Amino acid sequence: MKELKFRCLRAEEVNARVQKLVAGKGAILLLYKDARCDMAMLDEAVGAFNWKREHSRDNANCTISIWDDEKNQWVSKEDVGTPSNTEAEKGLASDAFKRAGFNWGIGRELYTSPFIWVNADKFKTRKNQRGGEEVDGKFIVTRMDVDEDSRKITRLEIAFKHNNNPATPCFKWVDTDAKPATPKEPAKQPSRAAQLAEHERLLTETNTDRQKPRGY
Repeated sequence: MKELKFRCLRAEEVNARVQKLVAGKGAILLLYKDARCDMAMLDEAVGAFNWKREHSRDNANCTISIWDDEKNQWVSKEDVGTPSNTEAEKGLASDAFKRAGFNWGIGRELYTSPFIWVNADKFKTRKNQRGGEEVDGKFIVTRMDVDEDSRKITRLEIAFKHNNNPATPCFKWVDTDAKPATPKEPAKQPSRAAQLAEHERLLTETNTDRQKPRGY
C-alpha cells in the first residue's frame, strides 16, 4: 500500500459540543466529527469498495480495514468506544468507529484544538427537565484552518445559532506561534549570456538566419 494520507477536515465537517456548562459564566466546548464524516473520508480516499468496518465485543470495538493491492490483503486498525448518554448501544458503535478512524489518521488534527471557552453572554440557555440549565441552540464551526504539514489547527472560529436567528460569532482563536507560510521564491531570470546562448542554440537547430534580434 502506498502511503495513505487522509486530507485535513474542513470547517463544515466538524461539530462543536458542550463539554461543560458553568451556569452564569460560560461553557467549555469540544470539537468532534461524526461517523458520517469518517465514511465520506474513506470513500473519498480509497473508494467505497476498498474499506470495511467490523464490530466486536457487543459493539465496544470497531475495526476498519482497507484493501492493500500490493499485499493483496486487508490492513486493519481497531479501537474501542464509549457509550453515549442517549442510544447507548448505537452511540457505542459510532464512537468505536470514529476512534478507529482516528487510528487511520482521519481528523487527527482535532487533537490539536485550543481550549474553547465561550462566555455566557455569547449564547442562550434554558431550564431542562431536571431543573438545571442547558444550552438553547447550537454551536457551529465557521472556520478552521489547518497546517497541512504539521496537521495542527492554526485558526478557529465558532458561532452560536438560536432558533431561526442568524448565527452570531462567539469564539475566535489564532495560533500566534504558527509559522507563516514560506513564500515561494520568484523564478530567476536567465542571465543575458544565457539568453544569447539559448538564442544561438535555437538558431542552429532550426537553421534560421543568425541575425540577432534588436536589443542584443
